Amino acid sequence: MKNHFPRWLAAWALTAMLIPHVGAAEHMEQGERIKGRSYSPAVVTEGGRIVWLAGETTTTDLNGKDIKGDFEAQTRTIFALLEQTLKRAGGSLKDIVSMTAYLTDARNGGTFAKVRTEMFPDRNFPASAQITVSNLAVPGMLVEIQAIAVIGDKCAKDKNPCIPR
Repeated sequence: MKNHFPRWLAAWALTAMLIPHVGAAEHMEQGERIKGRSYSPAVVTEGGRIVWLAGETTTTDLNGKDIKGDFEAQTRTIFALLEQTLKRAGGSLKDIVSMTAYLTDARNGGTFAKVRTEMFPDRNFPASAQITVSNLAVPGMLVEIQAIAVIGDKCAKDKNPCIPR
């Protein structure tokens, strides 16, 4: 039987070398059209470790309490779960550069924006999409969040801008 591990290892090593390892993404300023919204039109990074976060959803809070049907509680719990995952990868919510939120009811968009604003108090929001879907994987789930984070990139608006001024 042929061993493919060395080929896999070589591919992984090449990928790791091609992704430069370098702290803070640069968030493009909001234009007049989206001023005050809870997302950035773009986030620029250079280097860093990229973390692709799987879609996260839940029907129980961190203490195991049933939160089926409670949109705000699910959203807050999902952000806490994303934070836990990012901590394991050496980062935090502030490292999220892109986010897709799936809501089962578009009328929850305002609540989602309120909670997301609390999660990013410095107003450096990820670039985002909010999509309304008819259902999620389990009855009672009202929101799912998938994200991409970049940990340790070298772009920072005040120290090392990557967006041309």
